[in-house]
Amino acid sequence: MNEKELGTESGATMLGLGLLLMLAGGALSAGLNNSLPGVILFIPGFFLILGFTVINPNEAVVATFFGDYQGTIKRNGLSWVNPLFKKKKISLRARNLNGQKLKVNDKLGNPIEIAAVVVWRVGDTVKACFEVDDYVKYVEIQSEAAVRHLAGIYAYDSMEDDDLAAQEVTLRDGSGKINEMLEGELTERLSRAGIEVLEARISHLAYAPEIAGAMLQRQQASAVVAARRQIVNGAVGMVDMALAMLSEKQIVELDEERKAAMVSNLLVVLCGEKAATPILNAGTLYP
Repeated sequence: MNEKELGTESGATMLGLGLLLMLAGGALSAGLNNSLPGVILFIPGFFLILGFTVINPNEAVVATFFGDYQGTIKRNGLSWVNPLFKKKKISLRARNLNGQKLKVNDKLGNPIEIAAVVVWRVGDTVKACFEVDDYVKYVEIQSEAAVRHLAGIYAYDSMEDDDLAAQEVTLRDGSGKINEMLEGELTERLSRAGIEVLEARISHLAYAPEIAGAMLQRQQASAVVAARRQIVNGAVGMVDMALAMLSEKQIVELDEERKAAMVSNLLVVLCGEKAATPILNAGTLYP
């Protein structure tokens, strides 16, 4: 069943006609001894008055006649339709769904808390009315299911520090791609109810309280290791540069033992957490 536009009559024209018939019927009934002609005019006028409907901006009315879909009215203002039609108003405005925090397990089995915000609106009034019982509730349930599914196929954070792990998409670091996948999955799930997804994004993401402390320590340890690695790489580069410059400019000739001592001293100075206190050696390395 596809959505179709229902033709309507001008509300102002039908209002004038209905009032005219009712007034004429009332006048005939009052002026004649026989009220039948007045009743004959009054009843159609009253029937016309019952067919008015007002449609606000970004609203639609779905009309059915004894269970048979007749069409959808989207023209704003005062319109007239058959009074025997059953009419149901549907809002076409954008709506926000602020999902509740869900406790789920990520790809690695770690318990996490996750929530999403979804901006949606009705795109197909026929599907929204006839394909599901309550399209608002349907959006809530399917949004929760999509968030749970997405959380289960990705890890909260990478547990490794190598380059391959850095390329892995995670919930914490891959927010752009995660939001795109969430929006795509919601679009697929909600299309059967005629719902158009305007935007979907993760609004809350955290480890569950029972493991939050341990995961914080792991993140801090990873940060310390990464910082130390950068310090060591820089220190090795500086030592190599110092030895190369000493050799190139022939400032001093160092044998392997003296080079090893120099490298050791420089690495201690450059990699230490605190400023080093130099000790001058007035002797020699050799006995």
